[in-house]
Amino acid sequence: MQPFTERVIAIIKGIPPGSVMTYGQIAACAGSPRAARQVVRILHSMSGKHDLPWHRVVNSKGEIAIQGEEGRYTQQLLLQEEGVEPSLGRIIDLESFQHHPAPESGKAE
Repeated sequence: MQPFTERVIAIIKGIPPGSVMTYGQIAACAGSPRAARQVVRILHSMSGKHDLPWHRVVNSKGEIAIQGEEGRYTQQLLLQEEGVEPSLGRIIDLESFQHHPAPESGKAE
């Protein structure tokens, strides 16, 4: 596994319940700020294998980005169970719910 992929997996696993991070934020924390699409691919291909909390990752606007109605509903439901209330059903208030890991340790500040 590539070092970037390993870092992305560790960052996603470190998102605490009730918080979210954006694809771009994860890419930047993993050392490649322009690799948000790669984070999407990693999340899509490795969520099951690594038991990643995929539902805690949103786009840069705080939107639930899943296109399919069933997937979007599932993500919304999982977030609501953790206390994250999307407005209009798919937009997360990043000021309230965005997780900011400490740069050196990957743990919350």
